[in-house]
Amino acid sequence: MKHRRLVINLAVIMVALLAQFVVATATRQSNTTPTKFKVRIENISSADGQTASDGTKWPFALSPGLYVLNPKNGFLFREGKPAANGLEAQAEDGSPALLVDALEKTHHSSSLHGVFNTPVGAMGPGPIGPGAAYEFTLSATPGMKLSMAFMFGQSNDMFYANDSGIPLFDSKGKPLGGDVTSKFILWDAGTEVNQEHGLGPDQAPRQKAANTGAAEKGFVHRAQDDEFYGKTAELFRVTVTPETGM
Repeated sequence: MKHRRLVINLAVIMVALLAQFVVATATRQSNTTPTKFKVRIENISSADGQTASDGTKWPFALSPGLYVLNPKNGFLFREGKPAANGLEAQAEDGSPALLVDALEKTHHSSSLHGVFNTPVGAMGPGPIGPGAAYEFTLSATPGMKLSMAFMFGQSNDMFYANDSGIPLFDSKGKPLGGDVTSKFILWDAGTEVNQEHGLGPDQAPRQKAANTGAAEKGFVHRAQDDEFYGKTAELFRVTVTPETGM
């Protein structure tokens, strides 16, 4: 009888302790204060420009873009699938507006997003050429990953993006920071026939209107056959810095 009473008492104690643990955990999660991060995208390409096949020089440039915070990967596009959800406008014309619209139509509590479009020190939106940069801040909680997409400005439909979300916290919830340039890949959206970089008449700096190039009707794929694939670290730098004490 005493043994049975002891077992029952232990069970009651364990249930009480478990209840306290659940409440404490829920309280910690609900009281989690978002950490603020600064993201900087800097064009470090040569001020002398890139050389075209006819000997002319053209500046490497990056367009305005979109960032997304989400615990999942592959949120903006899927490799081997047609460009969708506004990606065509981002890749061809450097405009993230349709991507934003698509995200807002399917918005849910686990996804936060925003646009970066104004170079540091500039009065209004525009691309960044050699020596220029975008900077923006965001707030995130443990478990969230950062994804971004922005156009290779002197192309028909190429863009840079990370194929998997960039963790902003380690397994213990400590904010992470540093140079994350290596996470970015040059992609071809497969929506417009490619022309030589810096010379193509249907590329954003020279086209008469948005979305005017010959349609390709392809799929999103890594631009491994492009001369600039693998040269990312020579062209731009992306850094993430947690602002401690926020």
